[in-house]
Amino acid sequence: MEDYRDGKLSIYRAARSIKRRDNTVYNALQSIHEDSIFVGEISQLWPDLPLIANLRCGLWYSPKFHSTCYFKSTDGQKGGCIIVDSTRKGKRFPDSMSKTIPIWTCVLNRAILNYRNKMLDSGLLMNREVADYSNCAEDVKLKNHNWDCSLHLPLWVPDTEKAAIEERIEKWTNQLEASGADIASISSCLKKPLRSLWISQKTVIWLNEVPDHNQWDFTPIILVSASSSSDVFRNKTTSEFSWNYIPGAGDDEESWARGLTPTHFWSHVHDLISSGPDLCNQKVADIVEKDRVYRAHRGEHAPQVTVKNLKMADDVADVSNVELPLASNMHSDDTTLQPSNDYCTTFWIGSTNLVIGTTKHAALMSNVDCILNCDKEPVSINLPDSEAHLHLPMVSSKLDRFSLFNNLPAAVNFAKLNLRKAHRLLVCCRSGEDISVCICLAILTSLFDDKGTFDDGRSFGETCITKLEMRRRLVFVCKFAITARPSRGNLKQVFGFLTGGSAASS
Repeated sequence: MEDYRDGKLSIYRAARSIKRRDNTVYNALQSIHEDSIFVGEISQLWPDLPLIANLRCGLWYSPKFHSTCYFKSTDGQKGGCIIVDSTRKGKRFPDSMSKTIPIWTCVLNRAILNYRNKMLDSGLLMNREVADYSNCAEDVKLKNHNWDCSLHLPLWVPDTEKAAIEERIEKWTNQLEASGADIASISSCLKKPLRSLWISQKTVIWLNEVPDHNQWDFTPIILVSASSSSDVFRNKTTSEFSWNYIPGAGDDEESWARGLTPTHFWSHVHDLISSGPDLCNQKVADIVEKDRVYRAHRGEHAPQVTVKNLKMADDVADVSNVELPLASNMHSDDTTLQPSNDYCTTFWIGSTNLVIGTTKHAALMSNVDCILNCDKEPVSINLPDSEAHLHLPMVSSKLDRFSLFNNLPAAVNFAKLNLRKAHRLLVCCRSGEDISVCICLAILTSLFDDKGTFDDGRSFGETCITKLEMRRRLVFVCKFAITARPSRGNLKQVFGFLTGGSAASS
């Protein structure tokens, strides 16, 4: 029995060794470049629709994204959008496209219809949205009657799973409505209900029969899976080089990109592709280092990128001690890595004097009075008052599930002392999307009332913090911090802190 286990383990190691050997930077970049041609062709079918990258994998597949999303609702004013993502799992579409986004569209459609019916019953809809609807109440009722609130999933989702999802749609709709989300604004700009369409490299499209997006009786959310669904590495040959195609190559960029970002890639795409497999790694290293030096000269936070060299020999024993990277997904708790895009910036949270940002922008902020740095790395900051800067090193819950919980008392106390003086406080972390958002959420809930007014914690002492209440506060933060992506593990720690429980409160 022991020999069987050893043999099975050796086969596993051999398979991982082969996969890792094929998963080189050059193979990944060539695969992305090839898939980007398909994405470009699809985007040209509906040129008026904005092209949106589903973070983080999707961001690799075009240099011309209009914006990004992270399983969030999309802008209806353009008449729809095209969302790009990819997967390595041998499926035609990632779960985000097969289930998550279609669920969101259904929930939003129902919440919008509920809002419009409520406004119609109260007589407010006719006055508020007279520009969008006929003055006749019967016409408005007819439009509402034709508003499609059905759950539209792709055919490959099993009926049993679809039924289970449908049972929860009403609950999710109620939660969205209770969260404080601005349904009124979405309703005012959305003329037709949202609905998902799926396009992959296997989709057959007759170019002479492509409908204009305005001809549909719904607002199309066109979901484009960039890669081929094959889960086998396919060898390809260009005029100069041979390389292996990797489906979903943009996924799990920490395991292969060596610090390269999508912006770097598309700025140097021709040099990288033409460099060949032997010189590609050095090209990447040069690009990343030049960018680091450039940002360091501007005073930005620019740590050197450390790449762990892995021995890839044919002998299975050579990889027996290699630590294999965990495959990441769109709900990754890992926020300690350099963000893979340049969309990150700073966000003022209403009139609260709180601002969320990245550590690389912290040194450039001249319109704040104090800074709370939640990054694990320090940053050089020039403030007139030495006590106006506090560094509390924190890491994601994947690395330490008590990191935020243990630092939140000091963070909230620092914020209280400064907000009492009406100081403007920057809360920053590496990505500006997760840890800093969670810390800001804790500060906002602890020291502000539900209207966003600083009250030194008086309302917090009188309020029982529930998950619903914390969700409302999070929605308030996300209205301003539009790139916010707080992870579940970090939010659990915030809830545990606010309720006086433990970091594992759920």
